[in-house]
Amino acid sequence: MTQLLFGQSYYLRFDPKLWKAMQPYPPLGTLYAASWLRQHGYEVAVFDAMLAESEGEWARALDEHKPRYAVIYEDNFNYLSKMCLLRMRQAAFTMIQMAKARGCTVILCGADVTDHYDKYLEQGADYCILGEGEETLLELLNQLEGKRDAGLESILGLACQSQIEHRTLNIVNRRRPDITELDKLPFPAWDLVDIEKYRSIWMKRHGYFSMNMVTTRGCPYHCNWCAKPIWGQRYNSRSPENVVAEMKWLKETFAPDHLWFADDILGLKPRWLERFAALVNAADARIPFKCLQRADLVNEKTAAALAQAGCKTVWIGAESGSQKILDAMEKGDRVEDIYNAARLLRANGIEVGFFLQFGYPGETWEDVQKTLKMVRECAPDDIGISVSYPLPGTKFYERVQLELGAKQNWVDSEDLAMLYRGPFPTEFYRVLHARVHHEFRLRQAWRKPHWTILLRTPYHLAGLMTSAWRLRREAQAQYEAA
Repeated sequence: MTQLLFGQSYYLRFDPKLWKAMQPYPPLGTLYAASWLRQHGYEVAVFDAMLAESEGEWARALDEHKPRYAVIYEDNFNYLSKMCLLRMRQAAFTMIQMAKARGCTVILCGADVTDHYDKYLEQGADYCILGEGEETLLELLNQLEGKRDAGLESILGLACQSQIEHRTLNIVNRRRPDITELDKLPFPAWDLVDIEKYRSIWMKRHGYFSMNMVTTRGCPYHCNWCAKPIWGQRYNSRSPENVVAEMKWLKETFAPDHLWFADDILGLKPRWLERFAALVNAADARIPFKCLQRADLVNEKTAAALAQAGCKTVWIGAESGSQKILDAMEKGDRVEDIYNAARLLRANGIEVGFFLQFGYPGETWEDVQKTLKMVRECAPDDIGISVSYPLPGTKFYERVQLELGAKQNWVDSEDLAMLYRGPFPTEFYRVLHARVHHEFRLRQAWRKPHWTILLRTPYHLAGLMTSAWRLRREAQAQYEAA
């Protein structure tokens, strides 16, 4: 009998777009929590939903381990967990009910739990952790196991229900300060997931094996559409020495071909990247990696340090080629920063990816054209496209809250539905998504001709012509209706 069974509710199988892409990573946040509790004397096991077929596998894990505590601890380093895809929330509800039916005490932690703890308590969860989870979870378990007697009301970051005069009331304690000394955390409990299953999938689909890491928690910037239910505006960083020690261990233990640093921003602290690059090479811990950066933080020194450390790809939250839209988003950078970052990274042999966001309030046809122009001129190596998504706790959400309809979340990441009254209707953005991708792939075939890309050229050419015509028709109809 296992004391704690950890799980999470992001099932790749339930997200058709990302299932097709098949670039799975284990739930890093869950593995950190499992490692932390194990370090403090608890017997733990992990159910990994990422590659599971359905919630039925969670039921089988419960029957196998017979845990006293079922801890559904979401991976807060997975950006999709912030978005609350409805299919995954329903999976969490189902998992709660399965665990309660087996007599478990059920504990929840995650971004959506923090935003909507009442929904999870209504579904039968015994306790919800608000914000960062490790220390709160440890205190809660110690309380439940009789190792402390200060009372539940003293546990910061905890929400639960209480019966008062025949009424059920939600009790919500104030938030806990974040962990600032991240080096004290143990490395994730990699031994509790099936690494070889991940390796096999990556090698079969992509010809290399990628693993994930984080060096930080949080982001201090103020993009007004970005939800930060866990760390808010706070930002804490591991030391370069601690990060390199983990890279060295991963290299010697699992020999990955590639790493994905899942940080919101890698190396924000002054001279962190330069120190990191030097230590990586001195320790023979170099592994090619991809990461995220802000455009205005990329300069000659940081680009060179990234290259020296082994960076293969940098993804930038470019969002828009219109300065008006960037300012409305409170991004804090300029369009020319995006051009400059792309130039500097490419000069250092680093591939560039752009995240693009359409549909922000006030965006016009002309703003859309500026974004397309930026993509043509910067020629990123890859792009990711979304539409503006109102997330609770953001200024953007507050601005459009009265425009939200019954549907306030996507079902999966391919949904692309406009959840508020955007500049154009949903169909416009779905056609725009196709149009941008068709043009991008055609230009990619021109710049980097390869038989696999060239074979699809007729498809993309026909798609571009059709989607461009439909896009203008949708835009014209919108202007006429206005």
